[in-house]
Amino acid sequence: MAEETVDIMEENDEMQALIEERDMLKDRLLRALADIENTRKRGERDRREAESYGGSKLAKDMLPVYDNLRRALDSADDAQREAAKAIFNGVELTLRELIHVFGKHKIEVILPEVGDRFDPQLHEAMFEAPLPDTKAGDIIQVMSEGFMLHERLLRPAQVGVSSTPA
Repeated sequence: MAEETVDIMEENDEMQALIEERDMLKDRLLRALADIENTRKRGERDRREAESYGGSKLAKDMLPVYDNLRRALDSADDAQREAAKAIFNGVELTLRELIHVFGKHKIEVILPEVGDRFDPQLHEAMFEAPLPDTKAGDIIQVMSEGFMLHERLLRPAQVGVSSTPA
């Protein structure tokens, strides 16, 4: 009878060892499956992000082209425009086409107006000056437009902001 008790105890020990090994393997399997799922989700997120924002470097490089075309149009008076009408029409068409291409690629112009509230998420304050009849934090001058690519800021709009009048 003592021998049977020893055999039963050995069988119980073996059974307990097998149960522990099974539980350990099950835990490793579940962790590996979770790791694979996380990798799949990360890959999908990276793919979507590359699809949406992959062109952001090129888009940033195109912003000075937009700025220069805009400055060319803004710098001329009516007499200069009339004298070089064909050139200005060409510049306007080029700027419109650039804006159209930006729109196709979900690049939006941020164009604040004088009197809007300063938003540090969208604007960069280039200077601050007290101006009568304004509240602190109001935009008092717009130097350049900003740009968004989908939900990401490419370049903040550069603005002057009213400070508290002295």
